[in-house]
Amino acid sequence: MRAMVFEGVGLPLRAVQRDVPQAGPGQLLLRVEACGICRTDLHLLDGEVQIAEPPRILGHQIVGTVQPGGKRVGVPWLGWTCGVCRYCTSGRENLCVRARFTGRDIDGGFAEYAVADERFCFPIPGDWPPAQAAPLLCAGLIGYRALGMCGDDAHRLGFYGFGAAAHILTQVARWQGREVYAFTRPGDEPAQALARELGAAWAGSSDERAPEELDAAIIFAPVGGLVPVALDAVAAGGVVVCGGIHMSDIPAFAYERLWHERVLRSVANLTRADGTAFLALAPQVPVRTYVTSYPLEAANEALADLRAGRLTGAAVIVP
Repeated sequence: MRAMVFEGVGLPLRAVQRDVPQAGPGQLLLRVEACGICRTDLHLLDGEVQIAEPPRILGHQIVGTVQPGGKRVGVPWLGWTCGVCRYCTSGRENLCVRARFTGRDIDGGFAEYAVADERFCFPIPGDWPPAQAAPLLCAGLIGYRALGMCGDDAHRLGFYGFGAAAHILTQVARWQGREVYAFTRPGDEPAQALARELGAAWAGSSDERAPEELDAAIIFAPVGGLVPVALDAVAAGGVVVCGGIHMSDIPAFAYERLWHERVLRSVANLTRADGTAFLALAPQVPVRTYVTSYPLEAANEALADLRAGRLTGAAVIVP
């Protein structure tokens, strides 16, 4: 099979030929139909999130068909948990101390075939195009978990960074009757236009002040400097959620910005319950993902486009 392989920090992915992997007990062999690209893939390439045992096939938003049989399933970032640690036994498997992650500890979906733990595969409706479904498996799921941390009574939401996750979450939030305020990198008119098209009440630059006091904010951009900015934008008692697996250092800020019972927290990974709930909700909205598709051999080009901010919506590899 064809695959794009990570071999070391700072190196481009290398196109290789490998044998088709074999599924073991409790595993499924999948023919990959699509695999979303995530900013976490850039963090892996740059060594900001460590890959302990390269070489590794990246990609953790996999849509594939089970071989044999043809049933379509999705594979997320969380690929295995121990089931016995204090986090697993208390409904917090996303914090499992021995967790293994797709595309980091387990070969992922930048390939024609992948193997996944059957317990961590979600059914994907057969009428949902694979490239449209792929971004739901991380951008959608992590965004949904972050949205839950904002609280049910958070009406005015700010999204800092308007890429794959925010464009999905805007649709969910609007369906729930909330207002969305979208903050993009300065000059990113296409992302701002997409935010308005999806129903955002306002879209502008992250260096602009929010036009309304926010109840909660989610920071999707991996920029620590946005934390004090978001804290300034939320009302007393408001919540700021850091939605990425990696972020640059948060600068020192005066305690006054956090005071009045504002909350700053992070989101980590996902649980299978998150996946089941979100993938049941997405067709009701219905969520429409805006994707740019790349062939497998163009994975490095896709990653470069993501890094440079040349993408609007989500990027997907289609082997």
